[in-house]
Amino acid sequence: QVQPVESGGGLVQAGASLRLSCTASGRAFSTYAMGWFRQAPGKEREFVAAISWRSNTYYTDSVKGRFTISRDNAKTTVYLQMNSLKPEDAAVYYCASRRGPSSMASRAEYEYWGQGTQVTVSS
Repeated sequence: QVQPVESGGGLVQAGASLRLSCTASGRAFSTYAMGWFRQAPGKEREFVAAISWRSNTYYTDSVKGRFTISRDNAKTTVYLQMNSLKPEDAAVYYCASRRGPSSMASRAEYEYWGQGTQVTVSS
């Protein structure tokens, strides 16, 4: 079991940067893929980015070039560096963990979820 806990959310102005962290318990962390999802009010939870256990990365189109996902296995932590934030990036951001290499953007493939961290972007 690799249970994620998010941190780092907050209120920023449009154009600013923010780094989210996700620290996961569990000795199997290095063998799990990790993903970030977000959910804005009244909307479905959507895929943002993921990183495989081999550190292959995946992004939804709207964040490519602005967001960077990375992992530090020694610290059992995954990061989401968010640059050039836009008001439409505002949401609760969730970290999730999973095994297996396929369908990295599929919410259903993720086994364990954090409680989420709020990101607010003012215009």
